[in-house]
Amino acid sequence: MEKEKNFSDERSEDIIFGRNPVIEALKSDANLDCIYICGSGGSLNLIRKLAKDKGVVIKDAQEKKLSQLSGGASHQGVAAVGACGEYVSVEDILAVSRNKGTKPFIIICDEIEDPHNLGAIIRTAETSGADGIIIPKRRSASLNATVFKTSAGAANYVPVARVSNLASCIDMLKENGVWIYGTDASGTEYTQTDFTGSCALVIGSEGFGISKLIQKKCDFMIKLPMLGKINSLNASVAAGIFMYEILRQRSNNS
Repeated sequence: MEKEKNFSDERSEDIIFGRNPVIEALKSDANLDCIYICGSGGSLNLIRKLAKDKGVVIKDAQEKKLSQLSGGASHQGVAAVGACGEYVSVEDILAVSRNKGTKPFIIICDEIEDPHNLGAIIRTAETSGADGIIIPKRRSASLNATVFKTSAGAANYVPVARVSNLASCIDMLKENGVWIYGTDASGTEYTQTDFTGSCALVIGSEGFGISKLIQKKCDFMIKLPMLGKINSLNASVAAGIFMYEILRQRSNNS
């Protein structure tokens, strides 16, 4: 289970609070993004089980967070946040390029937790012609209202898959002929890298970059030149530069 983060602004989304309403929402297969729970025992344990069975992310929260989500009303230790969009499968994203007759161009977000960054990445992915975005279920921003707003509508058009195991997902992409490009200061300069084949670009988290496990899964590591005293860029800004280099090379190669 995840610890509560401070990035999201779920107050603008559909909120279901109270034990019985959340249980009924889970039983009815409502489109839920995550469930915040404070405490355990009794029906809260049932909610945890139902959420796990349905693949809904559970986040342990403090009383203050639940009071904020419920607007001060009685929440009984639980609140569910409705998702603003539907997730697709990785197979659906691979099908996009097949249907277009192009080579796959996929963005993988490795623990991008700020919804503003994820929204900005989705916006640039749409304008640069990427086929879709892949995010992990854990330690990642999701398709919430802030993401939709920051994406300026692009989240309505870019398929997003949310997977339980990012490393296994990368293995599956490799089996489908997709090369994996990680981003790290130790890599080759991005302008010296060939992106004209099937590619998936991995963007690491805001504070820690790409995790060591995912780095090991990458076929290539690429970097941006850094000439100033600050040695890193905002994740969404860096992602945008890489995405447009991929678009430039593919446009010149067509």
